[in-house]
Amino acid sequence: MLDRGAAAVRPVKEPPRPRIPRTLTAAGGTDLELAHDGAYLSLEYGPVRLSGTGVEDAEFERCRFSETSFAGVGLERATFADVAFTGCDLANLRLANARLAGATVTGCRMTGAQFVEGGVRNALFDGCRADLAGFRFCTLRDVVFRDCNLSEANFQNADLRNVTFEGCKLVAAQFSGAKMASVRFTGGCDLNGVRGVQSFAGASVDAADAISLLTALAATLGITVEG
Repeated sequence: MLDRGAAAVRPVKEPPRPRIPRTLTAAGGTDLELAHDGAYLSLEYGPVRLSGTGVEDAEFERCRFSETSFAGVGLERATFADVAFTGCDLANLRLANARLAGATVTGCRMTGAQFVEGGVRNALFDGCRADLAGFRFCTLRDVVFRDCNLSEANFQNADLRNVTFEGCKLVAAQFSGAKMASVRFTGGCDLNGVRGVQSFAGASVDAADAISLLTALAATLGITVEG
């Protein structure tokens, strides 16, 4: 579906903000070395580096992360609820079968981060560098990506429900096999070279955003665009 004309452009509805207490306990010591079944509750993480690979069933609730590094961390079946990430390094973070609910992720580096076979709900990703990030086989519900670089990101076989991409760079992003009936592209998204364009059936694309999608559509239909 193509929205036509500026009058047809609807404002983007943001997910609810995470419920984080004003006063948090400063994280330190064992809070930085993630452990199996660890419970990390109402903590304030600053510019520290977290460590842990193959960590199972960790739980983070009502936490704030500011310039915190999760780079290269690997978590299985982790839960993040009511959390805020600001200016964090999430590059090559590996989350398998994880749950992220009630979250804001602002100005974070997410290059190569992998969220596989998990769930993301009520989340806002704002101004993040998430090129080569993977959301394969994930369920995303009530999620907004705003002003994010998602070049070559992978949404293969993802289930996208009420997901909005606003002003995002999605060059060569992969959507093969994704469910996208309630997905919206708006605010000048760059969809050049996007893959899996057949999965866009039912998605809503603002007229200005559709221009960059035409080349991928033409290639799929075997049409040569000249000139």
